[in-house]
Amino acid sequence: MQFNVIAISRTLGAGGESLGEALADALGFRYVDSEIIDRAAALANATPSEVAQVEARKGLLGRILENLARTGGAGGMVEPVLIDITTPGYEQLIVDVIRETAAMGMAVIVAHGASIPLAGTPGVLRVMVTASTNTRAARVAQAESVDPDRARKLVADSDAARADYFHRFYHLERELPTNYDLVVNTDVLTVEQAQAAVLAIALT
Repeated sequence: MQFNVIAISRTLGAGGESLGEALADALGFRYVDSEIIDRAAALANATPSEVAQVEARKGLLGRILENLARTGGAGGMVEPVLIDITTPGYEQLIVDVIRETAAMGMAVIVAHGASIPLAGTPGVLRVMVTASTNTRAARVAQAESVDPDRARKLVADSDAARADYFHRFYHLERELPTNYDLVVNTDVLTVEQAQAAVLAIALT
């Protein structure tokens, strides 16, 4: 197998999470998303001071990775992690978790724009899952039981937050198709078709 890690980036309402879960099941890979990383950090008793201190962060990273490996990406209910994106060192901690998770292999990572820090990493297939604004808003309206105007605002807010995140975390001025190895448009493609496309590449 040429690729043993699939990093999925997605816009709100595009179906990236469903695709990631389907791929993990099909390949027998671990599924790792942002919530799972946060739970692993909580289980590791992450504190803002550990995140901020370089030396302490090394030990914290080890505990987080141990929890990811032990739980297989699941884990029980825990208190929310006590750190946030404004904590000094948070960005580097997240990037380190993503890179080390990829280094362990056999994972589908749907977290924190993982495709960007994993650019150029051997064995990593970077996939972008998106769709038109209207399609995504319609899906959000149905999933969240909100009216169309509210759904469109949720999509617009999510896109703005995504762009801001990429700019602050990865100094990416503009997200481009060339940031990815494969771009999947789910306006027409179903999750099953998108899965087949990704597997055709990953398994060759």
